[in-house]
Amino acid sequence: MPKAKGKSRRHKYSYNLNRKRLYRSARRRAAPRIACSHIRHAWDPHKSVAQNLAEMGLAEDPNKAVPIPKKQLVSVGMEVESDGQQLGKKIVRKPYVVNEMELEASLPEKKSNTLSRDLIDYVRYMIQNHGENYKEMARDEKNYYQDTPKQIKRKINVYKNFYPEEYKDFIASLKPEKMEVQ
Repeated sequence: MPKAKGKSRRHKYSYNLNRKRLYRSARRRAAPRIACSHIRHAWDPHKSVAQNLAEMGLAEDPNKAVPIPKKQLVSVGMEVESDGQQLGKKIVRKPYVVNEMELEASLPEKKSNTLSRDLIDYVRYMIQNHGENYKEMARDEKNYYQDTPKQIKRKINVYKNFYPEEYKDFIASLKPEKMEVQ
């Protein structure tokens, strides 16, 4: 396949171009990327970042918002904490932003991580055929990855932790089958 035109050409460096100025002006023009939708909707592009955050009741610098009190040594040798400087209270014009963020944070988090269908089928097959005998599971022909007994036990424990109700129902369904066989 032939080469693309212009690829083999040597790139010339332009000494007259001020790259620092170009980078700074591009940074100045770019609007800040805001991940939270509540902040994005309340954002005023004509104000600075500090002004926007102050109006919403949010801190621009967490170190200034909640200062760590510095300890002073007294001549007796005991430590006394000095009170941090009191910052003037700022007027919060958009308190709904903080309220909505607190409400969203208080909602319970959904469990998004799950196990693969193959792993679930593998674990159920092993328990169904071998019960709690991990050495026998390791010798099973369906043990394609040649897991050791400890690895199989670990996989079963992961399944138990992820789906406790499903595991209990599965074990309960196995007990009547074993009673019929005996």
